[in-house]
Amino acid sequence: MRGTCCAWCCDPRRPRSPRPGAARSPSGSAGPCSSSSPWSRCSSSPLPPGAPTRRRSSSLVPKRYKDIVGDGGSNIEGQVSEQHARLHARLAEVRAVVAVVSGKGGVGKSSLTANLAACWALEGRRVGVLDADLNGPTMATMLGVRGRRLVVGAEGVTPPEGALGVRVMSMDLLLPSDDAPLIWEAPTQAESHTWRGAMEANALREFLADTAWGALDVLLLDLPPGTDRLVTVASLLPVLSGTIVVTIPSDVSHLVVRKSITIAAQTKAPVLGLVENMSGLFPGPSGAELAREAGIPFLGAVPFDPALAAAADLGEPLVAAAPTCEAARALTAIARTVAAALARADVPSSRAPRPA
Repeated sequence: MRGTCCAWCCDPRRPRSPRPGAARSPSGSAGPCSSSSPWSRCSSSPLPPGAPTRRRSSSLVPKRYKDIVGDGGSNIEGQVSEQHARLHARLAEVRAVVAVVSGKGGVGKSSLTANLAACWALEGRRVGVLDADLNGPTMATMLGVRGRRLVVGAEGVTPPEGALGVRVMSMDLLLPSDDAPLIWEAPTQAESHTWRGAMEANALREFLADTAWGALDVLLLDLPPGTDRLVTVASLLPVLSGTIVVTIPSDVSHLVVRKSITIAAQTKAPVLGLVENMSGLFPGPSGAELAREAGIPFLGAVPFDPALAAAADLGEPLVAAAPTCEAARALTAIARTVAAALARADVPSSRAPRPA
């Protein structure tokens, strides 16, 4: 033990030695940290370079992912089961759940989602939108509910409604300020990547289960970029009625979107079709040709129009703000095509009927 500092002598709770360099062990005898030990003054002086340090109490060391055994008495399995039951009960009142996806970012998924929701609301349908992009939420802005307070009641969280009656739930409604990012806390930051996927999935499950959606004809899910996000969301849902894939006329976009189409087909939910956004902005491959090669319907092309982005910034979907412009007419036609496809699909009898 010579040359090694004992844990007891480093403990600040120990009584001080009656004389320097003569530390006493708990039994009262001279311990190994005597004046001959190079670490005999470790309780009052910094340790020399290379000196061994005392291990902290195990109760102060955060567990790593691989250290976790059991649920620690939290009954996490029971909590998740209860949440799943609430989620199923919520969505039993929703006639159809549709995901808008694309592996490529910046193709206009959110603007398409907002305008589809507005189209259906203008036609008298009951529509909800879940902004599943937790790190870059935009639906609250695009549908004009940003800054609204969430109301929590006995039935859950009441989603705010835009001017057209579209019900919206978004992480943007929970962040404290415009410049506040969403930061996931983990037991150890070194292993935060291990927990991030599970925490994101849990947040989406809570949004679905705890939001009082009420009876809806359609619940639209605006997914973030990435080919894996659809799999995560589909695993949370009792039924996914279909997916809409979005691209732009770009070889790079098509390269990634092909993977999204493959993933969408693997979820066993119908691929309702492909939308080409920003059509005509620059020369590129045809979205119709991509849909033909993939064996899925081509829903239509939305011509590039700066007014589409301007309307989104104002929280007024283009189909409501300028319904006669070419882009708005294309969006309306796509919405009606999707609605017809959903109407042809079998709808479980437990779902809420569409109002007359």
